[in-house]
Amino acid sequence: MREAVASALEAARSAGAAYADARVVESREEKLSVRTGRVEGIESAESLGIGIRVIADGAWGFAATADLTPDGIRAAAREAVALARAAATTVIEPVRLAPTGVYQDVWAGPCIIDPFTVPTEEKLALLLAADEGLRAEAAVRVSAAHMGFLHIRKMFGSTEGSMIEQSYHESQAGIVAYAIGDGEMLPRSYPNSHGGQAVQGGWEAVLALDLVGNAPRVGEQAAALLSAAPCPSEVTTVVIDGSQVALQVHESVGHPTELDRVLGDEAAFAGTSFLGLGDLDTLRYGSDLVTITADATIPGSLGSFGYDDEGVPAQRDFLVREGILAGFQSSRESALAIGRTSNGCMRADGWNRQPLVRMTTVSLEPGDWTFEDLIADTERGIYFETNNSWSIDDRRLNFQFACEIGWEIENGKLGRMIKNPNYTGITPEFWGGCDAICGPGHWQVWGIPNCGKGEPMQVAHVAHGAAPARFRNVRVGVGR
Repeated sequence: MREAVASALEAARSAGAAYADARVVESREEKLSVRTGRVEGIESAESLGIGIRVIADGAWGFAATADLTPDGIRAAAREAVALARAAATTVIEPVRLAPTGVYQDVWAGPCIIDPFTVPTEEKLALLLAADEGLRAEAAVRVSAAHMGFLHIRKMFGSTEGSMIEQSYHESQAGIVAYAIGDGEMLPRSYPNSHGGQAVQGGWEAVLALDLVGNAPRVGEQAAALLSAAPCPSEVTTVVIDGSQVALQVHESVGHPTELDRVLGDEAAFAGTSFLGLGDLDTLRYGSDLVTITADATIPGSLGSFGYDDEGVPAQRDFLVREGILAGFQSSRESALAIGRTSNGCMRADGWNRQPLVRMTTVSLEPGDWTFEDLIADTERGIYFETNNSWSIDDRRLNFQFACEIGWEIENGKLGRMIKNPNYTGITPEFWGGCDAICGPGHWQVWGIPNCGKGEPMQVAHVAHGAAPARFRNVRVGVGR
């Protein structure tokens, strides 16, 4: 890998690049799933290649190849420079990069048990046992259990002198029960919906979820939802569980604070942002309790690494501090627009994609409430748990979220179950209504391995730390 990167940098220089960086990325992936008592699929994939990014004549050029022979690497480097020179004919302002250090380093994520050494039979046995536990309830007619694993090794180098090797494992698993009755099909998931929980780590992370032990409870709640009350339509107080708060952070804070969206560079596909450069350090994003950070240093998080794909070190930075917009997620190029250096948020989906501004671990910092005290302090409202669907406009301002399950709160106690609970809001107004956040004992990092952005599409693996939180004056029960 090191030789391939060095060869690419030398070839780019020789072709006329003023700056170049190169990434060799090797990946291995495995996915297993069962559905309603049968093995649904076993997939595996491997990939290896190099991506070369250059600046020539003041413009970017990028080329990638799976041909890691000296001739293949040289050809890709020359193509990148040629593309940069072609792009330069339309450039208004030449590319400039904020400074960063020069690093020679090796970084590895946590992993105790390499998941690729665990026999397939053992993995399937766990999934089938959890799947069977979901169907202990007669109303659960369809069930599913799945797990997936990823191993990444990559080498980054630049003509500025950095050479950085990184490696990590990711593990993901989850279960879902579908109860069917009276024309309805209602899901109940664990430990989260849309694929379960995902972390940096090995087989030990899957075992810690105890899918088999939690399956009966998940099946019981799915069956109970069939006879649960519908969500009332009203403006009320809501308490939202940590996994849903994490998705709320993702959609209404993470994406709009990506600086490329604010600058309009992402408008063609994923949209822009309701934020502007002038909002920095002035806009009230939420209540005084709302502090949100972007932190790529949290061990075991999908959004953690040693260095981003521009060779910028992982760091912790404030996006919202005590309710005020305090920062954006940036690259070496975009950071100059706000007079700062990059906070290390550039990542690419593999060797054949250019880095984009992507979330790291964007988290709502914990408060000091216990969950029990938070419910007891709430006279009336609804407790929401586990996302079911979401919708938000391309500026990340108006949104609607639906959850799998809810409970009424009456006189400080959880009451009857509610099915299909949903709520809607406008981003600054919603975060402005946050008046309580649970403490560190309830705070957890939730992995989101399917964040799409860019053209061609790139899928980033990001994460969000969150604890249950309370929001006042929220519209719930909106018809669709």
